[in-house]
Amino acid sequence: MKKLPIYLLSIFAVSFLFAKKALAVCPICTIAVGAGVGLSRWLGIDDSITGLWIGGLIVSMITWTESWLEKKSIRFKGRIFANIFAYYALIIIPLYYSGIIGNPLNTLCACGLDKLLFGIIAGSLAFWFGASWYFHLKEKNDGHAYFPFQKVVMPVSPLIILSIIYYFLTK
Repeated sequence: MKKLPIYLLSIFAVSFLFAKKALAVCPICTIAVGAGVGLSRWLGIDDSITGLWIGGLIVSMITWTESWLEKKSIRFKGRIFANIFAYYALIIIPLYYSGIIGNPLNTLCACGLDKLLFGIIAGSLAFWFGASWYFHLKEKNDGHAYFPFQKVVMPVSPLIILSIIYYFLTK
């Protein structure tokens, strides 16, 4: 358990080394999602809630990578699909082989879907929806946010709301 804070600190340090100005989803948003993952695992919160934050982190990293590739003019057919597949594979395959995903005792009662995997799917969709909604609203407002830190609040808010809902459902 003591390796978790060191692991998170390493991720944050590497993120800051490569961080530039906000290109897609802002760095603060990604840090907030990463902190949510670490905190929920450390506190022993249900895996469906942890999965929400992992899914949000994956979507955030995909958008960062897409922005970076676009900035570097690296274009090829199927780039977005390769990027999405790579990030989900890098997260889900190790979790599966380490026994964290796929444990028959860690499934949702109704459909038998793994709680962590369900959370990752729901969190990915929620974070993507929040970020997309932000860009839609910004476009409608002549390229300006409606309030300070809207770029952070809108993608993270669905994760917080779903975390609260899942908490009471799994309590």
